[in-house]
Amino acid sequence: MEFRLSRRAALLAPLAAPLALAAPHVANAQARPTVRFAFDWILNGPYAFGIAGDRMGFFREAGVDITITRGFGSARVPLDMSAGTFDMAMADPTPVLRFMSQNPNNDLIAVSLLWDQAPTAVTVRADGPITNISMLAGKTLAAPEFDGGRQVFPAFAAVNNIPFSSINWMSVAPELREPMLVQRRADGITGFVTSTALSLRALGMDLPAQRIFRYREHGLDFFYGSVLLTTRTYMERNPDAVRAVTQGMLRSMRWAFANRAPAIQALQAREALTDVAIESVRQDMAMAELVDSPNVRRLGLGVIEAPRFQRQIEAVKLAYNLGDMPTPDRFYTDRFLPPASERQLAPSA
Repeated sequence: MEFRLSRRAALLAPLAAPLALAAPHVANAQARPTVRFAFDWILNGPYAFGIAGDRMGFFREAGVDITITRGFGSARVPLDMSAGTFDMAMADPTPVLRFMSQNPNNDLIAVSLLWDQAPTAVTVRADGPITNISMLAGKTLAAPEFDGGRQVFPAFAAVNNIPFSSINWMSVAPELREPMLVQRRADGITGFVTSTALSLRALGMDLPAQRIFRYREHGLDFFYGSVLLTTRTYMERNPDAVRAVTQGMLRSMRWAFANRAPAIQALQAREALTDVAIESVRQDMAMAELVDSPNVRRLGLGVIEAPRFQRQIEAVKLAYNLGDMPTPDRFYTDRFLPPASERQLAPSA
């Protein structure tokens, strides 16, 4: 059989070969899904790991594109996730547990632990009259309504016999929280210590001028700090994307733990107004206080242990007078975690 090649086909043939060679790459790019991801606060030092991982290509190498958005407080995350605003997010387990109890038909599930220790704290002036936590009763505390420290405060108050109803809450925008303490318009503030301590320092109130009551040092040492959250619907429809984001986040955390300065440089490239000195300290504080722990050294990143988490569930139930609570298995699955060898932190310096 004779095949005849037209003049037009002959002219186009040299162009077709490069296109054919490029086709697999085009197909791969088209096939890679985009995941909408949100942190729970502004993009600062503790969250530099995710920004750095994105710039390093860790998520693309795992099989997804990712869009990373700032958050507006821990209590906002479960609301946004349930509304479908994001596909995955970083979230404090306490407001998520509360939301799940109050909305039993919710679809939320955690697929990894990110912070082993909780960053929540109350901060007062070191030169002020409050010298121990019992003296918080009857005082005015400033915080945004969705603030993580404010959300967990009922559990902190319950375990320390502080009458929660005696606290006067001053609801403020995030950028006004620290000024309220500096200006003595509030007796104290709640929040993540990684945010409040360095923001106060930037306003002229350095660490020696702050008296910080970390919740984990006052009865809540078993509280987990932050998880990687998604919905069951998204997880079941997009298991490969969930696995890729989980792998990318943990790889990013490991890389940033060992490469602090480049991680902050990546943050600055994304957020031009980043104060490198302040955010470097903030990142170091997060890595030392929240990420690195004996539990993480023993288990690797990402693991929630059911007995410990059950204590957190019970404490949240008591603090908020909640009804039925999710079980640890209902809240968390480890099926998307990478192998243990890919979840180990580098030795501490």
